[in-house]
Amino acid sequence: MSHDPQRHHRRSIRLQEYDYTTSGAYFVTVVTHERECLFGEMEDGGMRVNEYGEIVRAEWFQTAALRLYVVLHPDEFVVMPNHIHGIIWIVGENDDMGAYRGAHRRGTAAPCPYNSAPPCSYDHIERFGKPVPGSIPTIVRAFKSATTRRINEIRGTPGARVWQRNYYEHIVRNDADLQRIREYILTNPIRWAMDRENPTRTP
Repeated sequence: MSHDPQRHHRRSIRLQEYDYTTSGAYFVTVVTHERECLFGEMEDGGMRVNEYGEIVRAEWFQTAALRLYVVLHPDEFVVMPNHIHGIIWIVGENDDMGAYRGAHRRGTAAPCPYNSAPPCSYDHIERFGKPVPGSIPTIVRAFKSATTRRINEIRGTPGARVWQRNYYEHIVRNDADLQRIREYILTNPIRWAMDRENPTRTP
């Protein structure tokens, strides 16, 4: 079955006993509270972000500036009116993911060291909301918290929700999976009329 992120990755349940600090790529979707179109509007098949959308974009890439084990790329991220899609790369200090990413972008990479490791130590598994440093749930939570704080400061709504409680994630397994997801991210704006997150979409 072909990969369809819009259909296949709407589940908010993390894989039980999976170590989300494992080096590799993770496709993440985060949706606004009640699907409010908060970040801008579509214009001529493209997304025109507003002030809140610029905050979301800036905080996404600030994640990599604050965390040396995170790698993010502009062509693997998009802000939509009421959600974001992005790929988060976790780069282990002692593995070859960083070198691989540079080779992959040049088209000279060997087979990809994606998330092939089995679930690791139980101490690294986030459960009952307990943060695990370096894990995808903790990274996403920090991103949501930072954007919520800044947006609420501007609009004068302290304590208001900006995002849905959870988020959606898919563990990228291979190059073919990565390329399909990257294409999905890059073409997301031109498919807004059919996007299930679009509150004005015609069924």
